[in-house]
Amino acid sequence: MFRGGRRAALLTAVAAMALARGALAQTLPAADPTVVNEVVVTTSRLNLIGVAATASQGSITQKELQLRPIYRPGQLLETTPGLVVTAHSGEGKANQYLVRGFNLDHGTDIANFIDDMPVNRPSNAHGQGYSDVNFYIPELAEGLDFTKGPYYAAVGDFGSVASTHLRLLNEIPNQLSVTGGTLGIYNVLAAGTHRFSDDDRLLAGLYYGHVDGPFDHPDNFRKVTGELRYSHGTGVDGYSANLMYYKGDGNFTTDQPLRAIEDGLISRFGTLDPTDGSTSERISLSAHYAKTGEHWKFSSAAYYIHARMTLWNDFTHFLDDPVNGDQEQQDEVRDTFGGQASVILYNQFGPFQSDTVVGLQARGDTVYLDRRHTVKRVVLPYCSQLQADGAVLATPAPTGACNADRVHLLDLGPYVENTTYWTPWLRTIVGVREEYYHAQDTSFTTGFSGTASQTLFQPKASIALGPFYKTEVYVSAGRGFHSDDVRGVFGTVPAEGLAQAAGPTPLLAASNGSEVGLRTSIVPRLDLQVALFQEDFKSELAYNADSGSDSASAPSHRQGVEVSAEFKPYRWIEFNTDLAFSKARYTGDLADFGLSGPFIANAPSFIGSFGILVDNLGPWFGGLQWRDLGPYPISDGEENPQDKGYSEFNVDIGYKVNKHLKLQATIFNLTNTKANSAAFYYASRLPGEPAEGINDFQVHPLEPISGTLKATWVF
Repeated sequence: MFRGGRRAALLTAVAAMALARGALAQTLPAADPTVVNEVVVTTSRLNLIGVAATASQGSITQKELQLRPIYRPGQLLETTPGLVVTAHSGEGKANQYLVRGFNLDHGTDIANFIDDMPVNRPSNAHGQGYSDVNFYIPELAEGLDFTKGPYYAAVGDFGSVASTHLRLLNEIPNQLSVTGGTLGIYNVLAAGTHRFSDDDRLLAGLYYGHVDGPFDHPDNFRKVTGELRYSHGTGVDGYSANLMYYKGDGNFTTDQPLRAIEDGLISRFGTLDPTDGSTSERISLSAHYAKTGEHWKFSSAAYYIHARMTLWNDFTHFLDDPVNGDQEQQDEVRDTFGGQASVILYNQFGPFQSDTVVGLQARGDTVYLDRRHTVKRVVLPYCSQLQADGAVLATPAPTGACNADRVHLLDLGPYVENTTYWTPWLRTIVGVREEYYHAQDTSFTTGFSGTASQTLFQPKASIALGPFYKTEVYVSAGRGFHSDDVRGVFGTVPAEGLAQAAGPTPLLAASNGSEVGLRTSIVPRLDLQVALFQEDFKSELAYNADSGSDSASAPSHRQGVEVSAEFKPYRWIEFNTDLAFSKARYTGDLADFGLSGPFIANAPSFIGSFGILVDNLGPWFGGLQWRDLGPYPISDGEENPQDKGYSEFNVDIGYKVNKHLKLQATIFNLTNTKANSAAFYYASRLPGEPAEGINDFQVHPLEPISGTLKATWVF
């Protein structure tokens, strides 16, 4: 049993850290905070020496989220070291994520959570793991916790490469902010908190935003986002309920054939189909309950999400239909429900402290999704009988251009993780997770109906040595996974599955990873993390240009090194940098997958960033952020052609006029870099070109230099 003083120190430290770490308790192994010599909250990140299981996980503070200049909400996730969040079309859809030599497309292997609600959408109309974060208000974010690699028992589907957990505030000063800028940007936010007592408060926020972008056919993206949150107590001893609503509508300028730009058919910011666009809506209700006892801590969360979206995309133009063109409409209506619960048990066995987490995560999805051939957003007659209520087509659609499915998914993930402190300098973190995944698919166009189930055992382990001289060394290994689109598993939509010679698409595609890392604060005011990693996937998810979605592909192997550092010479300034080098290759019998070589499309070999954060320099505050996406091949199997990537500087300068008013000026792409924010290589056809089309660069431009001015009144 604990001695009284040690018990009090433990509970006090747990409570203090939980307020700062929030959802990190779900992703970090149980830890004894009394072992930590010092937990220092810097401007940007928590010092996790003595707490972390690896060098590649961490917790971002609210301060960095507030000071970091962002063009779109998804870029707040770039506080995760080595992560780039970009776009290849308009603002009304999921971003494109890249990390550790992975092009995660719209979210294939990065598990994103907001307020413990999963953002990723399995078996999505547009891309497996589709992760659209437009529905949250950045000003209401409290902090962000991240992991990388398959080493954490509490991280399940889509999280084997990376995961992010964005925490939301329980309280915010009453305020009104107005933002205006170039590129048709204007936003309004009204937010505040009403306190019923010291323990009870109600937060409310309402946001309206608009952006046109630099495009010849403006995005005209409009969104309304609202949040209502009631909370009682603290994050370790209390409860909360949260209601969120989001509605977004706008146009797209998708990736365009480079030859159309070079031949003068369109400008660099033009589009061959100005009717591309999107509409989406989301409403969610979530709740949390946590309780801390003398030797235990319990936490739980539950959620219900209703979401719908429609996307209009024209990727290949006149390749499939030389008369009407290739625009497609993708519809989805989804209901998601689920939750999680875990208990941490703190025990003392002789001289050894042993902390055990026992948890369960559950999620269920009911989804209607379809794909229909359209011209200027009008469904063609042979698809018109396909309705959102799931009516069956009279005859099968030619070329599979129209399809519709009703999908039911159930994901259960029980897990156990134990942290044992063998000596003051040695601890082990051992976990197991058993995934049970059940799927049902009914195709309204083929008449097929089927079910499938799969389990996956996932062992995970880490050894932490230290701290020695404020330095820890970690060795980790583990298994993770991503689920595959069930339409590909059953073959109801062939583009979602594998070539027949390669065998059937698995319901759960496993990955195995290992990592050696170091975390040190031996140099005063400098925190440094280094990780050497490798990870193997049994099935890569590849971009499919014809359907604008992801399909299962060959096995893959990646290895690399990441370096992150934060230096704070004075209380008012911090310098930080993240550098990631990686090598990505397909493995196995490449011919079975139609590959002529091992290179993986859109897998960057380098991702880098450098930042300066300034706060409380008198009335001044702000941040400078440089990010660099290195070159990458854009054709599966081939090293060339390549896109050169891009380098971008964003800067934010703020001034506190008085205790009520503050002003912020932000400049994006300060050096006006002319590059592609995303690039692909596939066949498309313009009028008059050969029937088989032309393989070409398909590019989406990085936004040019732009700026905003924001005024916030606190009352």
